[in-house]
Amino acid sequence: MDDLDHFQERLGLDFHDETLLAQALTHRSYLNENPAPGGSDNERLEFLGDALLDFITAEFIFSRYPHMSEGELTSLRSALVKEKSLAGFARQVDLGRYLFMGRGESASGGADRAPLLCGGFEALIGASFLDHGLGATRDFALHFIAPSAEEMVAEQLTKDAKSLLQEWSQGEWQLTPSYRTVSQRGPDHAKEFTVEVLIGGRTFGIGSGRSKQVAEQEAARDALVRRAPVQPIEMSLGGADGAVDAGEAVDTPIAP
Repeated sequence: MDDLDHFQERLGLDFHDETLLAQALTHRSYLNENPAPGGSDNERLEFLGDALLDFITAEFIFSRYPHMSEGELTSLRSALVKEKSLAGFARQVDLGRYLFMGRGESASGGADRAPLLCGGFEALIGASFLDHGLGATRDFALHFIAPSAEEMVAEQLTKDAKSLLQEWSQGEWQLTPSYRTVSQRGPDHAKEFTVEVLIGGRTFGIGSGRSKQVAEQEAARDALVRRAPVQPIEMSLGGADGAVDAGEAVDTPIAP
């Protein structure tokens, strides 16, 4: 078991009361096997951290996404503080490596079990609040929450725009849009991607973003606004069932 000093360095937090940190990392299975007078597991801190994460997340997304409805905000908050998400945050700081667990729990892979990691992360937030106060704890929590929120929102927007474009394209011509990366510029930590969306071999929209996913979203949005190819499209009808495929051009252009 690595010492608490090393874990604090990893977290970027310096606890004034290290007993709070130790308690946050203590699973009840450890105390079952190692009873100690006055020893406490992390479940009370887990309770406190759970409430704090709900508040910090709600406050952040309320301010960050002013156009979201109550239902959208509730769904996003739930996704950000669910067990899978919090366990992912815990893995980012290798929290499982520092958990105090009983031998049986440890042998069964407890250090990487989502419920233990989620509880440990919530307890860590609770301990940080008691030791550092709300401001520092909020900053620490948002280090994980903010980028995760941006990713979730981008994924949802991408899904919506691309789904709408696909429904429209298939309804009009029985064709599925495809996406192609046109260029990528900038250093690794700040790349910008440009993507085009094609229907029937012609470009319908172009978009740029800091990830391919965001760029595809923008390209789909651009295509939905245009509802016409950037360049004239040529198509043909092939087969007895009238399915559209590549081949000789027909005179009917794609138009809204």
